[in-house]
Amino acid sequence: MKFNKWTLGLAAVGVVSLTSAARADETKVSQLNTALSNTTISGYVDVAAQFNPNGGGGAPNYYWNQPANSINLNVVDIAIDKPLDESPWASGYHVEFWVGALGQQLNVGNDIRQAYITLRTPVGNGIDWKIGTFDTIVGYESSTTYNNANYSHSYGFNMEPTSHTGILASYKGTDWLSAQVGVADESYAGGGAYTSAAGGNPGNTAGLYRPTFMWGPTLTAPDSFGWAKGGTLSVATIITGGNTSGNNGGNGSSGKTIYAGATLPTPIAALKFGASFDYLNAADVSNNAWDVAVYSTYQFNDKLSLNLRAEYYNGVGLNAAGAYQQNNGSPNNGYGTTAFGGYQEAQEFTATVQYALWANVLTRLEFRWDHVNHGNGYDNNVINNNPSAETSQTGGHRQDAFMLAAQAVYQF
Repeated sequence: MKFNKWTLGLAAVGVVSLTSAARADETKVSQLNTALSNTTISGYVDVAAQFNPNGGGGAPNYYWNQPANSINLNVVDIAIDKPLDESPWASGYHVEFWVGALGQQLNVGNDIRQAYITLRTPVGNGIDWKIGTFDTIVGYESSTTYNNANYSHSYGFNMEPTSHTGILASYKGTDWLSAQVGVADESYAGGGAYTSAAGGNPGNTAGLYRPTFMWGPTLTAPDSFGWAKGGTLSVATIITGGNTSGNNGGNGSSGKTIYAGATLPTPIAALKFGASFDYLNAADVSNNAWDVAVYSTYQFNDKLSLNLRAEYYNGVGLNAAGAYQQNNGSPNNGYGTTAFGGYQEAQEFTATVQYALWANVLTRLEFRWDHVNHGNGYDNNVINNNPSAETSQTGGHRQDAFMLAAQAVYQF
């Protein structure tokens, strides 16, 4: 046993014995080993390039506001995790960092994507708790890129919050029914569309802090459903007291998100379908928005798959950052010109070929087409992302936007 100089000095004058010091150090090491048992470190490195043949100015929020015609190190994800075990009073934790350009998109701060304590209380089948900052309960698509079928995000993803700071309870009543209920102080939106603030500041009595409430069940088809087993139907609602326009005003307005999503296996084992519905009622925008998306995946073999997505959006305008317009047409954050401002209908179609050639590496090639039904939704060019600097020589406007993207993700 190696002792530090302070311990040796105390032992020399008889204050402590080296035997007791050794036992104390062994106890500390044992406690540390116990606390770190079953802890894992994982993550991924996400890089991508996207090409926008007709400029890309004011284009949709394809992927966390990454610029058009660019090659990017999107993010390095590092997660430290101790999952719950099977004991009735189990405990654990999850800490996840986003290092890189995307780390600043979550609005959580310090590049922290998630950080929460997990606890179990032995009530019924056991209630599992998350306390801290955690992913939202709504959405067909995840903030974790490789969990999604496509590289680019849907319109629906940009309508949803991405994470919350609060308390979330999860309960699995049966093999086919589970539910989540939570309350949060704040909700963050990396997509840019739904930054639901706490409603002012503590010193402003006109904008007192108001919590966010969330709840929703999930149904899972049991084995008795045959080829449809494993299919899911999730419904969730998030009600936010405060502001949902992307600022922290103290006007006390509120917003509501309603989500429904389903996954459906088919008699053809390689073919799967999915669908999602998002509805946003943002009181301070004085408009509603809704979106429907359908997904399909065909798994040719264990390495190659084709993933398709088709989507229809109807509602208040979105700007270039994907954020909702308050005045149905004019940019409100200076990021660029409006993508959906001034009209209320848009569609997109995305085709993604996914192939796993190297171990632990996911590679994708994706084509996406966006179209607005009327109006001029996309700018052919934006000078320094400044709408006021546009002139007739910059290329004008168009109703279609195209993107070709390549992505590689290494998981560890």
